[in-house]
Formats: sequence, structure tokens, C-alpha cells
Amino acid sequence: MTEIKDAKDVRLFALNSNEPLAKSVADKIGLPLSKASVSHFADGEIKVTIDESVRGCETYVIQSVSDPVNTNLMELLIMVDALRRASAAKINVVMPYYGYARQDRKARSREPITAKLIANLLEMDKIDRLITIDLHAAQVQGFFDIPVDHLQATQLFAKYVEKRDLDNDIVVVSPDHAGVSLARRFAEKIKAPIAIVDNRNDEVRERSSQEVPEYVIGDVKDKVAIIVDDIVDTGIRMSLSAKALQKFGAKKIYGVATHAVLSGDAPQVLEDSPLEEMWVTDTIELPTEKEFNKLHRLSVADLLKEAIIRVHNHQSIHELFEH
Repeated sequence: MTEIKDAKDVRLFALNSNEPLAKSVADKIGLPLSKASVSHFADGEIKVTIDESVRGCETYVIQSVSDPVNTNLMELLIMVDALRRASAAKINVVMPYYGYARQDRKARSREPITAKLIANLLEMDKIDRLITIDLHAAQVQGFFDIPVDHLQATQLFAKYVEKRDLDNDIVVVSPDHAGVSLARRFAEKIKAPIAIVDNRNDEVRERSSQEVPEYVIGDVKDKVAIIVDDIVDTGIRMSLSAKALQKFGAKKIYGVATHAVLSGDAPQVLEDSPLEEMWVTDTIELPTEKEFNKLHRLSVADLLKEAIIRVHNHQSIHELFEH
């Protein structure tokens, strides 16, 4: 395990999006969370106050841009501005979940590329580095002209599969054609073949569509199928993919997603689906009402702790992708 060196001028800050994860990361690093308070004026304006000196310090702000997305984004931008004006030497943003990453290109005319807008806002705010996990599209890294450490939860899930000792007859499944690279990366880690659900609904139609895809590319009959995605939002795509795999003879079906957005009645949709279990990480804090029986959460705290320590120690983070 890597240990932090010369940490007297390192400050870790948590905003409101995921305090439990931030606290866990700080505990593992062996540093306390520094003091800052976030308050709101009567009309909803956000005010951030840093309650200790950060002059000349290397700072890390841990904040997911998750529900409430816009509030959490503004909290982050205002916090960065406060740190810069307080003469922090370096401002590193640790964003376990990069909100708006799904809007990474113009799929139709007259659409924004909001993932790029968020990158612009962060750079205009003068952050020095971004540490994030499983971007919806890896090319979002290219929207930045500063260092971006794009961590992946693949190894975390692979180790969990190993620990569970499910079966030797596993097939990793992409819920659509766009997710094949993620499924292949996961399959390589656990040395399994891949399959693809031939889901031809686009993202807008999918939110309301309840049609079970008619085809699965690859052999899933009598196999343990693991559906891999980066985000589970409405739960509809995951549920329909599980039903398609069930129709094609999979004997057991598990769901994997790094970011548990779980909007609306997604917990119920997933609970009622053919999935045996749904595995997610804690990049997004989940309120009690969004938890359900099939949900299993793995923590990314060790991954973030290692990344932060290695960035501070000027060590390579390459090993985080290998072990």
C-alpha cells in the first residue's frame, strides 16, 4: 500500500454530494477532512466559506456531479473559486461521477456538447487536475487541456467476481453496441467471452420503451451472464437486457454499473427484473429510499486514496490499472 509523503500542506475537502465516500478516502489516506461550510441564501444562492488557511497548500476537493446535479456543480465551481482566492497552490478536483458526460457529442443538429461545457467551466475556474472514474465516453478527457486521471472500476468488479466464485461458464454482456469496449475490457480481466444485446433503441426512446430486444449476438445459453454498463439510470435498459438474456437461455444474470444514478422508480424496475443482483459502486451517495434487496455496493475509496497519494507523491498511477 502506498503511503503519503510530506503531507503537512495537503488539504482534503468534501462538499455535499458524497460526504461518506470523502470521509472514507480521508481516513484511508490518514488525513482529516478540512473545514469548509456550504450555506444557501433564501433564494437558493450558494455560499461557500473555507474555515481554515489553505495558503500555499495542495488541495483536493471531492465532489460528484450527481443529483441534485446543478446544485452540486455550482458548489464545486464556487469552492474552487474560494480556494483560488485564498491562495491555494494547487487545486485538484476529485469527481467520482462526472455529470453531463452523456452529452459528449452532437447526435442531432442544434444539440449542445455539455460535457465539453463542463470541462470549459472547470478550466476557466483554474483547476490544476481532474481525477474521475469511468467517464461515459473516454474521449471526454480530450476536452481538457490539464491532466485528467481517468480511473476505472473494472478491476474492482473483476476482483468481486473472483471472490464470489460464481461459475467458470461466465459471459460478459454489453447492453448495446455502444458499450462493447467496456464489456470487452471487463471480459479480459475475468477471461470470459462477450455477447451483445442487439438493442436498437436510442437513448431518448429507451426511457419510455418497454420492448425486449429481439436478438442477442453471442452464446449465452446455460451461462452466467454479467451485463456491464457504466451508468444505471432509469434501470430500463438493464432490465430489458436481462429479459432478453433470459429469453435466450442464460441460467443466471447479474448487472454491473459503476455509477448508480437510479432515477425515479429505477430501484423497483431493477428489483422486479430477472437480475439475481445489481452491483454498483459508491461514486454516488444513495439515500435509503433508493436501496433495494438486489443491490450490492462496492467502494471506490481505496482506488481514490491510491490515486490521490500517487498524484501527491509524483508517482505513476499506471499500477492502478494493473492490479
